[in-house]
Amino acid sequence: MDKSTGKAIVGFIFGAAVGMAAGLLFAPRSGAETRKNLEKKAREYSDDVVHKVGRKIDDLKGQMDEFANETKAKIKKAADEK
Repeated sequence: MDKSTGKAIVGFIFGAAVGMAAGLLFAPRSGAETRKNLEKKAREYSDDVVHKVGRKIDDLKGQMDEFANETKAKIKKAADEK
């Protein structure tokens, strides 16, 4: 994972936490209602993070496969030249 992607994920998580905290402080709802909303939002954010991380893992797998194939081709070419 490159640095910008890592920073984006950390920024997203931090922003979600700050948003949840602000929601708690300024919510005009009862405690039970606020907790229910927080649980729902936390689940949504969690699902979003899991989805984004899954996509990033898939991208990395693709890059690794491409790198492995290129390396195999170079090794085969070098072996054929000998």
